[in-house]
Amino acid sequence: MKSDSSTSAAPLRGAGGPLRSSEPVRAAPARAPAADLLEEAADLLVVHLDFRAALQACDRAWRGLADEPAGTSLEVKCSLCVVGIQALAEMDRWREVLSWVLQYYQVPEKLPPKVLELCILLYSKMQEPGAVLDAVSAWLQDPANQDLPEYGALAELHLQRVLLPLGCLSEAEELVVSSAAFGEEQQLDLLQAIHTARQQQKQQHSGSKEAQKLNQEASPSSLPLLYKLAQLFRWIQKAVSSRLYQLRVRD
Repeated sequence: MKSDSSTSAAPLRGAGGPLRSSEPVRAAPARAPAADLLEEAADLLVVHLDFRAALQACDRAWRGLADEPAGTSLEVKCSLCVVGIQALAEMDRWREVLSWVLQYYQVPEKLPPKVLELCILLYSKMQEPGAVLDAVSAWLQDPANQDLPEYGALAELHLQRVLLPLGCLSEAEELVVSSAAFGEEQQLDLLQAIHTARQQQKQQHSGSKEAQKLNQEASPSSLPLLYKLAQLFRWIQKAVSSRLYQLRVRD
């Protein structure tokens, strides 16, 4: 059988053009083990609904990242946190979320914006915004984070979901006034929201004082007076009944 001369003569081609015998073959970059574990964790979470195994896969990936260059794995780290947070929430272990992410980032100032946003939304939804108060405040005060494009949105989210529900109105005002992330119109809207919250706080305080006053009026210290009044009413009732009986007898 004749060989196809056109085929045999054709040079082998690589990604950058024809390969010469003196050129080394360019191998595809090796896939990071952490990326494989991330894919496995996402599959366990979404497809198999095995939340415990998904969290374990995230932990294994994090341990593997210790041997990889820090700058090349930022996106993988953030994605691992997203999967891990979801897995913990699905297992009703949402209270562990903040401590779980901090065991890998050590300090809240280093948390990626997306991870911090998820923490705020999660603890706010579960009506425990105070759990993230210090962590978010520390993140917002770090100068390295104030130039990030997500800073303004996270600052507003912190104000709306954490500071206002907790009644930290002075801290909310300071955040709005001191931050350059808010435009003039946005500042006015946020200050109006703080003013409304302060008015509601005053009304609630006034209502609680009225309720406390009523409780004090019916407190044990006033029971002797109430007892005497009850006795007086019973005596009047007997007296009236007796008088009516006497009138009927005379008739």
